[in-house]
Amino acid sequence: MADEALFLLLHNEMVSGVYKSAEQGEVVSAAKALEENGRCITKLENMGFRVGQGLIERFTKDTARFKDELDIMKFICKDFWTTVFKKQIDNLRTNHQGIYVLQDNKFRLLTQMSAGKQYLEHASKYLAFTCGLIRGGLSNLGIKSIVTAEVSSMPALQILTQGSIPRPQDHNLN
Repeated sequence: MADEALFLLLHNEMVSGVYKSAEQGEVVSAAKALEENGRCITKLENMGFRVGQGLIERFTKDTARFKDELDIMKFICKDFWTTVFKKQIDNLRTNHQGIYVLQDNKFRLLTQMSAGKQYLEHASKYLAFTCGLIRGGLSNLGIKSIVTAEVSSMPALQILTQGSIPRPQDHNLN
């Protein structure tokens, strides 16, 4: 339980630190503020990407190879998510064409925030690291993906992943 509290505190401080460092520069217009917000989200997502790569490398060193993308996504939803967030994903859906929707109805990084709608606009900065975490993990498992998160009501989270395992190219030897 203590490690969970430490993770939540570290995550909150990381988000706060990235945004505070961005505020050091003087923002003149709304367009510049929006651009700076995008940079902060990218920075957090890149941090998550690197952490996700490292965690997947560590978690899968003793596991058998995965058969297909669906097996990889099941691993992400069960083992990976459980290790990081102490619970499994509540729902996994797919169209069997490389698009997966992961749903967590009580996402731990959002439960500290109010359940009211007034905090929905701030949710994206608390989800960027998690999107990067999943994208980094999938990358290390051979899936190049785009990962986005959506919150329609707190603390429920929907993560959309679009990606596929790159196919080897046919090469002409002539």
